[in-house]
Amino acid sequence: MAIADFHHGVRVTELTEGTNSIRVVSTAIIGLVATASDADAAAFPYNKPVLFTSIAKAQAKAGTKGTLATALACIAEQSRPVLVIVRVEDGEGVDDAAKADDQTSKVVGTFQNGVRTGIQALLDAESALGVKPRILGAPGLDNKPVAEALTAAAEALRAMAYVHASGAEDVSAALAYADGFGKRETMVIWPNFTKWSTTANAVVEVPAVAYAMGLRAAIDQTEGWHKTISNVPVNGPTGISKSVFFDLQNPASDAVLLNDGNVTTLIRKQGFRFWGNRTCSLDGAFAFESAARTAHVLADTMAEGMFPYVDKPMNPALVKDIIESINARLRSLTAGGYILGGQAWIDWEVNTTETLKSGKLVIDYDYAPVAPAEDIELRQRITDRYYSDWDVRVATAQ
Repeated sequence: MAIADFHHGVRVTELTEGTNSIRVVSTAIIGLVATASDADAAAFPYNKPVLFTSIAKAQAKAGTKGTLATALACIAEQSRPVLVIVRVEDGEGVDDAAKADDQTSKVVGTFQNGVRTGIQALLDAESALGVKPRILGAPGLDNKPVAEALTAAAEALRAMAYVHASGAEDVSAALAYADGFGKRETMVIWPNFTKWSTTANAVVEVPAVAYAMGLRAAIDQTEGWHKTISNVPVNGPTGISKSVFFDLQNPASDAVLLNDGNVTTLIRKQGFRFWGNRTCSLDGAFAFESAARTAHVLADTMAEGMFPYVDKPMNPALVKDIIESINARLRSLTAGGYILGGQAWIDWEVNTTETLKSGKLVIDYDYAPVAPAEDIELRQRITDRYYSDWDVRVATAQ
């Protein structure tokens, strides 16, 4: 409080007490990169991130060509999320191979002269639109170079990249494809779904990645980012594009083999579902999608929560308020089941007189993410102990 000038009368000074509330960052925000040569040019300018809070409005202006309309339809069947969409131009070339290569380059994008294109344009979303996409994908376009670019963007945004095992015709090829990644931000999905097309009047293959993105947003909205996309019914599909043997009790099934190789697969059991919780992380601490997303959400939540404290006079009261604010949010997340627990503290061996004098403060906090119940073992026993009281049971039988 500033030292007041002389006054003869009454003053009222408002004093705020208690900790600063830290808000959890929004997670159900999709970052979609797609082609659509006949889309509304004003609504979808090339290589510019565009914000849609209504997926129906996006669909109305998406046209029918390219990958955009199909991706939006798959997402819409799962949820109504906030969307950041980047439309890229179709590939050009003298033959199909040249067109495919040019398409890949346009989707991957560049950063030249301060202008980002393709996937790189997603990095401009927060500054241009005020939102940060957390669920990234380019359904129907995600070959290996595109998947790598999505992973790099996901690292920068603290997001997850959902990619298809492009070109894989069988289980072994899908496993080999996933083995080429090593980041916690990547989830590889194989194979694709199929559904009836009213346009083609036939069953067509549709990208499972688009369904995964929509389902991820739906789970974030209804249950939370600590639940993986595995074993949740998917709306819309009528089949699976490749044969995947699944048996809930058979550890030698295709589904288990794929999951063990960090590939999320598709199954049909009480509807169609994704089956698999694992990222491509080389660090076991982030093997599960839920652990990776928890790390992302907590890091951004705590960082954004510190914004009001930056540049305030650093005194013991401020430090105490920061620690109490972090602990309050960790307690709230624990009570909600998002984490198992967490605590913030100050390490005086790190915060020395010299560092504090220089305006630097280091706060430590830990947490324990919630793991999915991936492997449940039931131990069945046969016994004769229920015969021991037959005399009583017979005597009292009605």
